[in-house]
Amino acid sequence: MNQQNRHFIIAGVLIAIGIVLPIGFHTIGMGGPMFLPMHIPVLIGGAILSPVYALLVGLVTPILSCLLTGMPVAYPILPVMAIELAMYGLCTSVLIRQFKANIWLTLILGMILGRIGAGLTVCILTLTMGLKMNPILYVKGAVITGLPGIVIQLVLIPALIRTLNKAGLNLSLQHS
Repeated sequence: MNQQNRHFIIAGVLIAIGIVLPIGFHTIGMGGPMFLPMHIPVLIGGAILSPVYALLVGLVTPILSCLLTGMPVAYPILPVMAIELAMYGLCTSVLIRQFKANIWLTLILGMILGRIGAGLTVCILTLTMGLKMNPILYVKGAVITGLPGIVIQLVLIPALIRTLNKAGLNLSLQHS
């Protein structure tokens, strides 16, 4: 199978996981803003997919999830989350492929850049749509609330990729 088809299939699977995983977390009472379940497949996509596919996973996942499940809510959270997750996917993929950064540094920088994207989106919505949110307080609150999820991501994602590689699925951080 050629690389583009492989990335297309993996992207589709990660989008599906990004829709189903939050449903599971909400079902057992573990809130999305705290545990950030939709972020996990997007960051995995950034680690193993080309930048375009990783960006698409981040952009499409919250949009489809909103349409299919109502999570996240369409306004104002969906546009903020779509930009944040698109940035996660794009930035982690570029950092790994272009700069050969290690996975932990990549995840941390990707999360920072994604949160900056979220803050800028809040700022744009505030200026253009009359949204009553302070972008800096929004990002600060999201980071503080999401600390358990951030820790889960920093532990789970590298371990999961390593385990899948050992199982022979060859998801190594390819520099393609």
